[in-house]
Amino acid sequence: MEESEVMDRVVKILTPWVKNEEALESISMETNILEDLKVNSARLVDVVIAFEDDFDIEIADEDVDQVNTVGDAVNLISGKL
Repeated sequence: MEESEVMDRVVKILTPWVKNEEALESISMETNILEDLKVNSARLVDVVIAFEDDFDIEIADEDVDQVNTVGDAVNLISGKL
């Protein structure tokens, strides 16, 4: 799967939890999920479950701790596909 396709799916999955619409419109690999998109940290578990379901992968807790930006999520998911 192309990185751009993973990115598109990651953005689609994140969208329902994003509280900062402006940041969503200019999203990039460097966009911070918690700080820029204002995704509630408690909702991060839901986001990870959605990633696992959508991509049919398993993400370890210690891997989740390394995901800060959209790019981190894309790279983690790409590495598991």
